[in-house]
Amino acid sequence: MSEIVKRYTREGVTVVWKPDVCIHSTICFKGLPRVFNPNKRPWINMDGSELEKIKQQVANCPSGAISIESNQETSVETASNNLVEVILNGPLCVHGSLKVKHADGTEEEKSTKTFFCRCGQSSRKPYCDGAHKKVDFVG
Repeated sequence: MSEIVKRYTREGVTVVWKPDVCIHSTICFKGLPRVFNPNKRPWINMDGSELEKIKQQVANCPSGAISIESNQETSVETASNNLVEVILNGPLCVHGSLKVKHADGTEEEKSTKTFFCRCGQSSRKPYCDGAHKKVDFVG
């Protein structure tokens, strides 16, 4: 199964959206509703705000489902330092670039933020899908 990836570009800045990664936190559209509107198609309107505001809002995405590509490069902008954050009653959040090696030996490059399941209930293990909220995970 191939991963769905959508790109929305303006003036050399591209917002990349990976719907399979989204945990529906609503942070994107609550923070910048003129750009991110799930009730419209396409749901990302690159003309809805200044590019710097769009970049700032994308950086707030907790799952990394939306990210930024600049100057038509294929690499995604990433933080220069890695940080592992334990989210109270939620997942582990790894900030920065990393390589994930799965049990079957396949490897995957991740950047910006990656959320790993701690509750054991995610249908997307090792990644978080928000299931901790449904099972009232405490930890």
